[in-house]
Amino acid sequence: MTAFGKLIRTTAFRLTLVYLFLFALFAASLLAYFAWNTRRLITEQITTTVNVEIGEITAIYNRRGLHGLLTTMGNRALRPGANLYLLTAPNGQALAGNVGSLAPGVMSVQGWSETAYRRIDDQDKTDHRALVRVAEMDNGFRLLVGRDLEERRRLFGIVAKAAQWSILVVIVLGLGGGIFVARRVLRRIDAMTGTTKRIMAGDLSGRLPVGRSGDELDRLAENLNAMLERIEALMTGLKEVSDNIAHDLKTPLTRLRNRAEEALARSGSEADYRAALERTIEESDGLIRTFNALLMIARAESGQARGNMDDFDGADVANGIHELYEPLAEDDGMTLQVKTAPAPIHGNRELISQAVANLVENAIKYGKPDAGVEPMKADAREILIEARREGDQVLLSVTDHGPGIPEGDRKHAVERFVRLEASRTLPGSGLGLSLASAVATLHGGELRLADAHPGLVATLVLPARAGGSDRLAAQTQDVPQKAA
Repeated sequence: MTAFGKLIRTTAFRLTLVYLFLFALFAASLLAYFAWNTRRLITEQITTTVNVEIGEITAIYNRRGLHGLLTTMGNRALRPGANLYLLTAPNGQALAGNVGSLAPGVMSVQGWSETAYRRIDDQDKTDHRALVRVAEMDNGFRLLVGRDLEERRRLFGIVAKAAQWSILVVIVLGLGGGIFVARRVLRRIDAMTGTTKRIMAGDLSGRLPVGRSGDELDRLAENLNAMLERIEALMTGLKEVSDNIAHDLKTPLTRLRNRAEEALARSGSEADYRAALERTIEESDGLIRTFNALLMIARAESGQARGNMDDFDGADVANGIHELYEPLAEDDGMTLQVKTAPAPIHGNRELISQAVANLVENAIKYGKPDAGVEPMKADAREILIEARREGDQVLLSVTDHGPGIPEGDRKHAVERFVRLEASRTLPGSGLGLSLASAVATLHGGELRLADAHPGLVATLVLPARAGGSDRLAAQTQDVPQKAA
């Protein structure tokens, strides 16, 4: 397709043509209305002048008779730019006036008519047009008074020519403006098309160009760029997940297979077979937990869980997690405490509870203090779960006093299957913080990792439910703040 063909097929050019047609139609209608009103006003002026003259001439005839009438018409006919006058006898003979010829039958019909005529003193033989009135007088005499329509025709011609030039200018300027706008839009569309072709070819780093005008194309490009960034992040995450699954799940699957082969190879007792089966089940349970965590992360990141949103109090979640994990913490030599205040949330309670549970499990597993810290601090083995509202945000945090996470590793720690050097000797899949981060993102919040001096503060920052604090306060005003 040629460049001009692409140009005339653009939406901008077609819209320009539509608006051009509508504007030209409006301009033509306006000029036509002006011309029609001008014609009407001139006609009214002619009829008023002719009626006045007929009245005056009739009055002169009534006072001075035929002789006075002939004298008056002769004098008026000689004036510069005089009207048309003609007086005929009952037999049709012309008695006075400046009209040399008329269209046949004009004098036989009384009233107004538009006719062709010639003056007596006209040098050329061209007919002119006039608006005349014929009135019958006493004794059968007929009087014609009229006005030449050349002035009306000339004025109408001026308006018509002005309309032609105006419409021509509108068309030229409209087409020029349409081509300019269409070419500008087409250049931007072509640039976007080129970028999309690169993206379809596999280059997900391509972005649509954004101008500085802030128009609808810029807003569209910004939204598409945000979508492309999200797609690129998801594709990168998918690749990382695939690589991590292939790498991190290969070891437990190999171990599972080796143990099964070892059990088959040995001709041991029933107790040996039972022990091998128990280890196999334990390994299988670990794999199932890993896949469940991956499915939950995928569910959160894809937004599928948005259909199960509900209103609830984050303090109830914190208290429930504390009650569930308190015995586990005590068995591991840790102390689990909770401190809550009304924290209204609109979200998926199951996912948020799982995210907080993951943070508590990590704190119990990795939050044991270093050997040199415990004697110096009495609450070094304390893990604190907090739920509170700050402004328009709800904070669900878990604080431990273990070695923590170095600041340079915190961004890397929320990735899937990432286990820092200090935690590689402990059981786990490296998906707890990833799930918490995905849940926070699903709810429009974030996961923050900070230093507890010593230890780690892992905080889910979620949007507070609008208008929820008053209702929660009314429900819990007689319940003291819990701190265990």
